[in-house]
Amino acid sequence: MKSPIERLSDAAHERGLTVAVAESLTSGLLASEVGKGEAAGDWFSGGVVAYRMPVKTHVLGVPEGIDPASPECATALATGVRALLGADIAVATTGVGGPDPEDGHPAGTVFVGWATAERSGSEHFVFDGEPERVLAATVDHAVRVLVRLAEGDSPTD
Repeated sequence: MKSPIERLSDAAHERGLTVAVAESLTSGLLASEVGKGEAAGDWFSGGVVAYRMPVKTHVLGVPEGIDPASPECATALATGVRALLGADIAVATTGVGGPDPEDGHPAGTVFVGWATAERSGSEHFVFDGEPERVLAATVDHAVRVLVRLAEGDSPTD
């Protein structure tokens, strides 16, 4: 059975897709994982780590005043990076890694946003464990969303 990264690489090649990522919560871990795909230089446009709100707003177009740990922020991040990097599909990660709650959100609250030319949205997850486990689970789920998008399936299947 192929790994999610192998499936992403295969689908991107077969369908001629380009991929982008925007990261807040995962601080570059997702881009590092996606970049492991075979011939990633052919299909991985790149990523933006937008940790602070001014970067989210000024670089990726997230509306000012939006909750950074929200489905709206995740969707705006994905839409913004897809447009900025001219990619066909994109995902974004945001939330609270922990170990403590932040701005009224419990640790482990995660949103993975996604965007294509036709539509966009987000998925909400709550992961248990230390920050490293939350980040690893977030990267895993974000890659799986990319695979579904690249294979032409609904990202929430």
